[in-house]
Order: sequence, then structure tokens, then C-alpha cells
Amino acid sequence: MNKKILGLAAASLCAFISPVMAQSQTGEAVAAAREWRDANGAEILRGFAELLALPNDANDTPNIRRNAEYVSSLFQERGFEMELLEVEGSPPLIYGLRSTPGATRTIAIYVHYDGQPVEAANWTHPPFEPVLYSAAMTDGGEAIAFPDDGAPIDENWRIYARSASDDKAPIPALLAAIDALDEAGIGFSSNIKLVFDGEEEAGSGHLDDFLENYADKFSDIDLWLFCDGPTHQSGQPQLVFGVRGVTGLELTVYGPNRGLHSGHYGNWAPGPGWRLAQLLASMKDEDGKVLIKDFYKSAAPVTKAERDAIAAAPDVDDTLRATFGLAQTEADNAPLGERLLLPALNLKGLKSAEVGAASRNVIPPSASASIGLRLVKGNDPQNMQDLVEAHITRQGYHIVREAPDAATRAQYPLIARVTRNGGYPAVRSDMGDARVTPLIEALRIAASDLILTPSLGGSLPLYMFEENSDAPIVILPIANYDNNQHAADENIRLGNLFYGVEAYAAVLTMETSGQ
Repeated sequence: MNKKILGLAAASLCAFISPVMAQSQTGEAVAAAREWRDANGAEILRGFAELLALPNDANDTPNIRRNAEYVSSLFQERGFEMELLEVEGSPPLIYGLRSTPGATRTIAIYVHYDGQPVEAANWTHPPFEPVLYSAAMTDGGEAIAFPDDGAPIDENWRIYARSASDDKAPIPALLAAIDALDEAGIGFSSNIKLVFDGEEEAGSGHLDDFLENYADKFSDIDLWLFCDGPTHQSGQPQLVFGVRGVTGLELTVYGPNRGLHSGHYGNWAPGPGWRLAQLLASMKDEDGKVLIKDFYKSAAPVTKAERDAIAAAPDVDDTLRATFGLAQTEADNAPLGERLLLPALNLKGLKSAEVGAASRNVIPPSASASIGLRLVKGNDPQNMQDLVEAHITRQGYHIVREAPDAATRAQYPLIARVTRNGGYPAVRSDMGDARVTPLIEALRIAASDLILTPSLGGSLPLYMFEENSDAPIVILPIANYDNNQHAADENIRLGNLFYGVEAYAAVLTMETSGQ
């Protein structure tokens, strides 16, 4: 039967399903998804490989549009009303709707279909030629052929390709969940909207325009579900209630107006490298506490529910320290989950002349640092930059926005050029929001070991959605945590991909109470 007709017929059945039956229906849906992916695993992988073969750098206009058109066609075949929303200068925003008769809730599912730029020379295989491995490369895995229909599939196999995990993986998993439900005649319990971003890795610079220009399409959403990011470092599935915000500064301090021979002028001309080192050291103590005045003041208090969630999560800190070669971590080995709920000051890079074989006996004219700030709920990006600048000023520096001229150099002994980066605030949804409770209950049918996590450490521009909607925003990651996100040899573990099939089946059929 045509998938579109089958999908519409299944959707119509949902109108006759009693809400009392919804929880058992979710169990049936998860079982149907498991059976479907077991029977059709090879087909799922072939379809995924076709999608991964499409280059998807947001700046590659022809190919990113090919991605949008291809993905749109896949969901149109499954009963979704699809549109490619347009804003000048941006890849299309893929929008889709599959209405469910009698549904009183609308869930929006966000995915991004663009990927990080690639340096093909750093990859083991060409990044847009998907390769299946018998295990992770780092564990001695070897390239193998994609399986034939009906052949057994090992959940530890991995597909290597750009966007295999970040963030194309949710697309085949969602498609498979829909196919499984339609085949089993199990209807959705909600109206489902698709919002697939084509420039997330490029900063989602036009996303706000899409949300404003097409506001009518997003006004009735009751729950935002973001399908991005990795599972917990323990390997267990997680549902995440927030992300950190991000901003930063470029900092340059100055010495002489030209490079000086360190033998002739060392101990006389101030070295900018030393000045920068001292300035940076004044910002953070040896145990990781940021010393900038009021740095932690605006952070929203951590709730009891968030503290309980951190305490209930598996303790992976010792394992992570061993994995990363760290004898000790900041704040006297404070739990990672707690540290992610505080703003962070990170030193992304330093430069002052050269080192090693390229070093010279010279006092350089300047030294520079790239400072990154990860923000938590309550932090305003501009205000946090103000705090850093105020600290620099208190250390005796005169701040400039351009390279200092001779008059400025003559007047001020300590000069710092500061360039502010862009950024955006954090988002953290209420873990006790009743509108999220049915989702938690449904996902625990798919994964009884589900972890509830207050916030990811990374950043996503969720604030745009928070500004345009009062619906809760949660993140449902499926990728393995060791997926080489943004790096060469990005990959997805098949067990994680197949978990996504079951998780999305649970989402599509979750019960309707708590609204």
C-alpha cells in the first residue's frame, strides 16, 4: 500500500483510541518499532547511507538544497504535508505537519540537516561515502559490507560519515518509527510538526527570521522536542532539559611597538606574554573558581529536582578522568553534572610569538587569547562580557577596540584590546512541568534506564524558541557519546540509531494527560 495512504489511514484510527488506552498503546508502539527495525534493519541502513552521501555544509547552497528536497520527499511519502520555508540568504527550513484527528496536543520535532565543514584529508574514508565498521575504529573495528535484507545486524557496528550522528541520525530513526506504527495500524496521539534547520552548524543566523516570518506555523506548539546531541557518558539514554548559552572575547595585550631582541632589551621592555599570563591568572584560581567579581551572581538557583536528577545519574566522573588522563578535576573533583549548572570561563587559545623550533630570541609586540564563556540560565551574554571587561579594567588596563596608536601607547602603560564575540543565553526548562511528564513516562517504556539531565554542557540556540513560545523545550539525544562530533571520522553506533526508532515510536504515541 502507498505509504502516504497507509499513514493517513493510521492517523485516522487515533481519533477512536481512548486516552485510557494510550499508555498500553505506547508499549505496543515500542514493541512494533523493535519488530520493524529487526525485520528491516538493512533497509534502514541503506536509506541512511543514501542520505549521508549528500554533502551538507550549510554554505554549499546547491547540495544543502538537495538535502532539503530529499528529506522533505521522504516525509511527504509518509503522510506529512511538507513545505520548504524560505528566507533570503538561508538554506530552507524544512517544515512538515501530520495532523491527528482528535489530538489536543501538538509536538514540534527539531532536527538540523546540515553538518560541520570537513577536511577530507583528516578522514580515514571520504566523509560523504558512508562506511560500515564492525566496531569503533579505536577498538579495532574493520570496514565491512552493508548487510543484505534479513541478515543479522550487530548493534556495535558503526557507520562512519559526516553527520552520521550530528545530526542526520534522527531522520532515519523517525522514518522507521513512522513506518513501524503505520504498518501496525497504531495511530499518533499528537499532531506532529517537523522543524528541520539547514544552518545550525553555521550558527542558525536566520532561524529567528523564520520563527518571526512564519509565526503562525509555530503558535500552537505544546512541546518542543530537540533531537540532537549525545546520550549520557554512561551510555544510557537521557532526556535533557536545557543547554548552556555561549559567548566570548578576543583579548590582546601589548608590549613594544615592534619585536625587540630579548638579549638587548629583556629585563627592561615588558613582555606581553607575561602580562597576558598574569592577567588570565587573575581571572581563575588553581581549583577552577572564577575570580571575576559577580561572575556567579546572576546564575539561576539549582532546583531540588535538578539536584535530585544529578544525584540519581550514574557516576561517570572517575571513568572520564581515567579516559581523559586527568588525575584531578576542578573544584576538588566536584561532579560534572553540578559544574554544568555554573557559568564557565574557558581559555580557548593563546598566542605570543612562536615556540619550539620556530621560537626566536625576541620580545614580541603583543600577546592574544581567545576566551570562551559558557552560560547558564540567568546569565545575560552582554552582562557577562561586561563583568570580564570590568575585571580587566580593575587590573589596571585601559581597554581599546582597535590597535592602539602612538598617543594611546604613550599615555597608558597597560593596554588591552577587547573584541566581543556574539552569543546567546542558556535555556533550562522546568523538570517538573506537567506537560513533559507524559514524555518521560513514554520514554521509560522504550528505555527503563532513562536518565533525566538538567542541562547539556554544549550550546544550542534554544532561546529563540523560548522567546517565541511558552511551550517546554526538551532534548532527546540518541547518538553515542563517543561519536567524534564535529571531528574527522564522525560515526553512529547502530544500537543508538535503533534505540532512536523505539524512542520516537514512544514519542509519537505518548499519552495525553498532563496538559
